[in-house]
Amino acid sequence: MISEPDTHHSPLTTGHCSYDLVIVGGGLVGGSLACALRGSGLRVCSIEAVAADAPAQPSYDERVIALSFGSRRILEGIGLWGVIAPGAEAIHRIHVSQRGGFGFAHLDRAEQGVEALGYVAPARLMGTAIRGILGAEATVGGIEQLCPARLLGLRRRPDGIDLEVSVAGASRTLNTRLLVAADGGDSFVRRRLGLTVRERLYGQDAIITTVSADRPQPNTAYERFTDSGPLAMLPMTQGRWSVVWTTLEADTQGLLGLSEAAFLARLQERFGYRLGGLSRLGRRVAYPLRQVMAREPVGERLVLIGNAAHTLHPVAGQGFNLGLRDLAALAEVLVEAARTGADPGGRALLAEYEALRGRDQADAARVTDTLARLFVNPWGPLRLARDLGLVGLDLVPGARRALARRFMGLASHAGRPSRLARGLSLGQSSGGRHG
Repeated sequence: MISEPDTHHSPLTTGHCSYDLVIVGGGLVGGSLACALRGSGLRVCSIEAVAADAPAQPSYDERVIALSFGSRRILEGIGLWGVIAPGAEAIHRIHVSQRGGFGFAHLDRAEQGVEALGYVAPARLMGTAIRGILGAEATVGGIEQLCPARLLGLRRRPDGIDLEVSVAGASRTLNTRLLVAADGGDSFVRRRLGLTVRERLYGQDAIITTVSADRPQPNTAYERFTDSGPLAMLPMTQGRWSVVWTTLEADTQGLLGLSEAAFLARLQERFGYRLGGLSRLGRRVAYPLRQVMAREPVGERLVLIGNAAHTLHPVAGQGFNLGLRDLAALAEVLVEAARTGADPGGRALLAEYEALRGRDQADAARVTDTLARLFVNPWGPLRLARDLGLVGLDLVPGARRALARRFMGLASHAGRPSRLARGLSLGQSSGGRHG
């Protein structure tokens, strides 16, 4: 399908550049991929519409991100973790419960033999880490950065994709052998190419804020299922807690309109007193919740990664971690292509990437969707079954280990895990390419 440039734009056209890879979207996922490919020998161009230090930059905002243990390995491998670590709070324990029920389960790092089950880190700090590697120069380590820049149109050809980009009021034509769309849940690339999605609306919003607690439990994360959806309390530095409160759409605006004291009282009633009294409410922001899965995340000379490929319900904090596993696998096959001289947008490479990622993406979508719907059903026998399931989970070490490995991003998936996910650098030998 051909997408022509917007007709109401008529900038001067300047230059024509060819690349092995163009990344549309320079946020957390796209920016991390660019960092991973620095010095790979590939000619890469990154296109981002909003300057990294702009107040409106949607990726580098005030939210925190729950990072799995496997995601830490990936971030270490591409050189980002050193900047993130000082501002990240480790999760040593996870407490899972059902509001109004008797069942609960614990996951603990000691049982898993890891330093931490995961981490809670500010999105802005991750943005700082990415900027620290890519810098402010136009080209760094073979990565050319166009920012701010806007994609106007794209046209597929048998051996590549042509893109028209507006930079500082002038139009540039780019040609790439592979286009990577990392431009978010409302992906411009996906829409302009007419790619379809499977979408599920949950009728819920996530209210995001921060609080302090007078009886804090350091390094402990809480996932509490309620009749409106899950309520997560994630530990942060300086004794703060990130709140991810799933609410029914009909209730969201009323909750946002409450005074600070009234909102804290409602939150306390929903969560309970495991952390004592809650205080010092931060800014409240609400996001609509939905699952969106691209039907064709891999196409001819095209890969969708991150939210452009899959937007998940936030239960269990899987979405961003899934995007990191996408870029880790993609970076590995691209670096190998650079080493062997293979076509980075060729069918063989894209088939290898798809084999590495397809099952993991489908499994994560199924697990989060099941949890999101299962725990809001008020039917009495199902509530009892959920409580008994939590009790059973807490009593069976094997079940706890399987669940913990899923949430740590270490579960077994079809194909081999990427080098980065195994704690290896992209250039490090692992006993054979498929070791």
